[in-house]
Amino acid sequence: MAFLPPMDQLPVFLNLKGMSVLLVGDGEAAEAKRRLIEAAGGVITSDPDAARIAFIAADAGPADVAVLHAQGLLVNVVDRPDLCDFTVPAIIDRSPVIVAIGTGGASATLAKALRERLEAMLPAALGDLARSIRAARARVADARPTPSGRRRFWDRLLASGGALDPLRDVPDPDARIDAALALSDTRDAERHEIVLASDDPDDLTLRQLRLLSRADTIVHGNDVPTAILDRSRRDAVRLTEDVIGDRPGLTIILRRAS
Repeated sequence: MAFLPPMDQLPVFLNLKGMSVLLVGDGEAAEAKRRLIEAAGGVITSDPDAARIAFIAADAGPADVAVLHAQGLLVNVVDRPDLCDFTVPAIIDRSPVIVAIGTGGASATLAKALRERLEAMLPAALGDLARSIRAARARVADARPTPSGRRRFWDRLLASGGALDPLRDVPDPDARIDAALALSDTRDAERHEIVLASDDPDDLTLRQLRLLSRADTIVHGNDVPTAILDRSRRDAVRLTEDVIGDRPGLTIILRRAS
């Protein structure tokens, strides 16, 4: 049996909101830590007895760290990974999505280089996508009551090229989630797929016309002519493929509640 090598550090995300944090030192390094702590909601203090973690942006040695350890604090010493209980990663902030890149103190420059390249890949609105997913969890749980059903639902939407592909710009994620829920497979629904012979509505077969007239939801490619869509019910919900994910050709998917 193969064993993975041990991790140098355990990555964790610490909730600092309202927590007292000891900050020792001054200058640029201390100011950078101050901004980071305050951005995460921490409350800076100079009283070790009030704090739970400590950042030291000053000359410090093992004896100084031992004093703070005796007071029950976890300690980070700037540029001294050998004295750190934890290190601060390079951060990509798309709150509530946070990407952290750590090197165990080996090279802050390497972490920075990785952050810059990865940051260029992540859309600015990734946080909005995460908030929409969080807001939809109860609705999805109602529609997909089993954990495996919910997992398949989200896996399909978040897959590469999916409606919620996190590496693409996703306009109006709430509408895309609602559209996917409207198309969820249920026991009391029937689905049909129509592959059109041409873009001329006169080429529709009698069966295709009948299905269009019965469907309450129509999912279609962006290249399906309006003249064909107009053969459907006026009150039918129309969803384009860019809302539900890529589908090739002149394809219409119908869903009708029984």
